[in-house]
Amino acid sequence: MIEFLKQPWAWYVAGPLIGLTVPLLLIIGNKSFGISSSLRHICASCMPANIPFFKYDWKKEAWNLFFVFGIFLGGTIAIHLLSNPAPIEVNPKLVQELAGYDITNYNNLIPEDILNWQSLFALKGFILMVAGGFLVGFGTRYAGGCTSGHAIMGLSNLQLPSLIATICFMVGGFTMANLILPFILSL
Repeated sequence: MIEFLKQPWAWYVAGPLIGLTVPLLLIIGNKSFGISSSLRHICASCMPANIPFFKYDWKKEAWNLFFVFGIFLGGTIAIHLLSNPAPIEVNPKLVQELAGYDITNYNNLIPEDILNWQSLFALKGFILMVAGGFLVGFGTRYAGGCTSGHAIMGLSNLQLPSLIATICFMVGGFTMANLILPFILSL
């Protein structure tokens, strides 16, 4: 059984399993799936300041904190019990493209040449890690949720704002990957 779990799962198996969390959460407790709201709950529980955004009864959403902890715990278990020791296969075209940007050292799909502590203090690393992280956080707050919340939960509930947000996420992702990221990597 463990060997079966270690293998990559096809999209047509993993996708429906993820999609089934939506009706399961709705049936079990009328809950909405989303990850970004858990950060708000953590901040509200850990920093009881006089900030209006964090003044609400976060304890009613404690299930969300357990859900996120379960994701963390599941990832930890997967790393220790289910990790595949074989090297990660990267498409040769991608290897060639990355080499054009002087990215040759990547471990577990993380390009260590640009995502490390030394790069954080260089222009390219700062743009990718700090500015990129800020834009992800800002976009999540501005859109009223993250990609998982909108694309999985919102679309399943036929919510027009989630459709608009998901389209914007996709257009932004394509634009970033194909137009902006090559420019940043060539710095």
